[in-house]
Amino acid sequence: MKVVAFNGSPKKEGNTYNAIKTVATELEKDGIEVEIVHVGNKLVRGCLACGGCARNKNERCVIETDEVNEWIQKMKDADGIILGSPVYYSAIAGTMKSFLDRAFYVGSSNGGMFRHKVGASVVAVRRSGGIPTFDQLNNYINYSEMLMPTSNYWNVAYGTKPAETLNDEEGMQIMRVLGKNMSWLMRLVEFGKDSIEAPEQENKTFMNFIR
Repeated sequence: MKVVAFNGSPKKEGNTYNAIKTVATELEKDGIEVEIVHVGNKLVRGCLACGGCARNKNERCVIETDEVNEWIQKMKDADGIILGSPVYYSAIAGTMKSFLDRAFYVGSSNGGMFRHKVGASVVAVRRSGGIPTFDQLNNYINYSEMLMPTSNYWNVAYGTKPAETLNDEEGMQIMRVLGKNMSWLMRLVEFGKDSIEAPEQENKTFMNFIR
């Protein structure tokens, strides 16, 4: 089994990376391969709201000037997905947000590409805004009918300078417990595929409230 993790921080090995890596270490103990993709230092533009991915049904965003389509295929091929972001003004870092908007819209408009994969979010923060950012990341997982493991607190670690999160003892425990629970859930899903039939996927119903 494999997990792909996305580091939304501009810093390659900063606090977001260390939070992800702590989760990854627990997954790797159980033989689960983890690839960490550095998103936060890339040039990624936001969604154009053009609907091209829904019309074309080719599992691709129409924007071809960055690596988003490559990352989407990594998500499709993985059994689990980790979303990691630092906190910018109580929200997801901008580059990460642009990537997630496009990737998850492609996924949902192309047959539910991430449905029933195991997904988890982790956040690194200096002081405040960790919970709102955590909730925002979880919105992508919830919308996609993914399966979400939990920890013994919200998945937020504290630190300012790179690697300071490693001194957040509770934060690191949260990440370790998350990694163990994610591994366990992934193995339950894998071993249960042949014995328990997945629920039938329903076509999405869209409504608006302007008539």
